[in-house]
Amino acid sequence: MPSLVPWGYTPDADLVYRTVVTFGPATAGELCTALGMPVRRVAAALDELASIDAIGRRPGSSPRSAAWAATPPAEVVAALQRKRQAAVPGSRADSPLRKHLLPLGTEVGYLPSRAQARARLAELNAVVSHEHLAMHPEPAFDAESMRSALPMDRMALSRGVHMRILGVGQTEPDPLAAYRGPPAEPVPEYRTAPSMPMKLIVIDRKVAFFPVDAGNLERGYLEIAQPPVVSALVDLFEQHWQSARDRWEWAIPQAALTPREHTLITLLAQGHTDASAARRMHLGLRTVGYVVRRLMDRFDVENRFQLGLVLGGLRAAELSATGTDNPEEQ
Repeated sequence: MPSLVPWGYTPDADLVYRTVVTFGPATAGELCTALGMPVRRVAAALDELASIDAIGRRPGSSPRSAAWAATPPAEVVAALQRKRQAAVPGSRADSPLRKHLLPLGTEVGYLPSRAQARARLAELNAVVSHEHLAMHPEPAFDAESMRSALPMDRMALSRGVHMRILGVGQTEPDPLAAYRGPPAEPVPEYRTAPSMPMKLIVIDRKVAFFPVDAGNLERGYLEIAQPPVVSALVDLFEQHWQSARDRWEWAIPQAALTPREHTLITLLAQGHTDASAARRMHLGLRTVGYVVRRLMDRFDVENRFQLGLVLGGLRAAELSATGTDNPEEQ
């Protein structure tokens, strides 16, 4: 099932849509209970999904009892593709990433929130043709940002876009762990340095994004398409790229999990309880709970149901006929 995040929609909307597709029609109240999400977030997600006809309301005895049913994913993706094609000029030659610039001045736009900046980047990812540069001064990649950026980045990488990322010393040993996939799947080049001067994204050396306020990303981003400014920012990136550490060669096993985490998630996906999984792995029950809690924190979810949906989207566990012993017999 495709993620809606690369198309510019929120992780909450993606989570609610994934739930309705997977488990069938549900009322807003049932979704709140199943996902452990506040009413206002579920309501906002439903409004977002209804606006693109990804869900439809089934009549009930009262508005509260009306269930929401999912439009088939293939139909939703086809509609989103038609919408994107209508917004993007027909040929690459006449679409050089400058549409929809807000009228603050020549080739300068203001995106007043992170959500709008992500949506704009999703648009540009549909037409990026050769290069994506990113500079991150944060000590670790934000979980919510990774959830929204990862599918977009993978889409660009699959088209042969050259992606380079500059970061600072990471708390995780593998800052590209979230890009893991099949061994042949491309990943970005990554270099690190003790510090970075700013947060910056440059698309095809034609458009640059950076925060209005480096200390508060929620104040939005500037989008710049003035060639001299973009060129200067590219030069800044290249200077830091040359002085950063040499490229790291990362192992790319499936999903951003350690071997122990992958084993545990696979067992739980096969129907094991915490207790039976602990016995299979020769771990204490408390250790199993601790591992699951760390995964919930890492992926910024509030309960196990949400964790299962996120990991399912990342294909973090594989169900197979072999080795799927009945958990209850243990």
